[in-house]
Amino acid sequence: MKVLVIGAAGMIGRKLCQKLARDGRLAGQTIEEAHLADVVAPAPFEAPFPIVREACDIAASYVAPKLAALRADVIFLLASVVSGEAEADFDKGYAINLGGTHALFEAIRREQVLSRGAYRPRLVFTSSIAVFGAPFQDAIGDEFLAAPLTSYGTQKAICELLLADYSRRGFFDGIGLRLPTICVRPGAPNKAASGFFSGIIREPLSGKEAILPVGDEVRHWHASPRSAVGFLLRAAEIDTALLGTRRTLNLPGVSATVGEQIEALRQAAGEKAVKLIRREPDPTIAKIVAGWPSIFDPARAKALGFQADADFSAIIRAYLEDDFNS
Repeated sequence: MKVLVIGAAGMIGRKLCQKLARDGRLAGQTIEEAHLADVVAPAPFEAPFPIVREACDIAASYVAPKLAALRADVIFLLASVVSGEAEADFDKGYAINLGGTHALFEAIRREQVLSRGAYRPRLVFTSSIAVFGAPFQDAIGDEFLAAPLTSYGTQKAICELLLADYSRRGFFDGIGLRLPTICVRPGAPNKAASGFFSGIIREPLSGKEAILPVGDEVRHWHASPRSAVGFLLRAAEIDTALLGTRRTLNLPGVSATVGEQIEALRQAAGEKAVKLIRREPDPTIAKIVAGWPSIFDPARAKALGFQADADFSAIIRAYLEDDFNS
């Protein structure tokens, strides 16, 4: 099996690649080669199979045909401009989140034509719960309408439709994953509007001040990086015939208010850590977050074997075990 990871230098991409290297297998098959691409070259690491690392911009016209020509058996498409940046930079968001994705889909289709139908890879696409917009019902079920209220959510929703159509036409075997907000994210903060959900845990655990731009009553849908990697691996192996024509899934997660997050932090690290959270309201972030759903009923994904964290305390434990000292 040959694997291609686009967005391999990002946090989830890096963890996925390291997991593949530890296992040496994917979907029951031995990995013979992995090609890792991102806007910056992914960091080197040891693996039992050859690895090619490449720095490239998925929005550049020559990149998608080059990557598709590798004819990888499984393609993980993780590359994306995050929510806050996509809202602030309209052109960049559409160029990468939509333009780059569509260019890759088209390049794979051309490879399939050249192979006379022999090439049909599994393509795992990371979407987002930002494809949904208010008003919301109590819990978002699998039938809830995708009606985004941000440019980022719109870009992801369009890509979901393309994924379904290209899969229906047999150009590739696609599956989309509407990831919850991934928390606690290790490393430096990024430009995601949701970044503070991680920041109010990660920074105090390291003895640093964290800014909280919304109220304690704000509720959101979370999953740990460990669970996110599990979602991707499961998506690579399931029988997609079980998806029918609806190729994108709402995923399991943990619904927690900011106040519940803070209480979980207090239980893990005490009052001293909690006092490092400084409340500084930001109306722009509050407006974006208010347009996202906060609780799901992901029955389809659960029936297909996707699993997430038990509660927010488990998310903090995963961070402490996997990333705190890294």
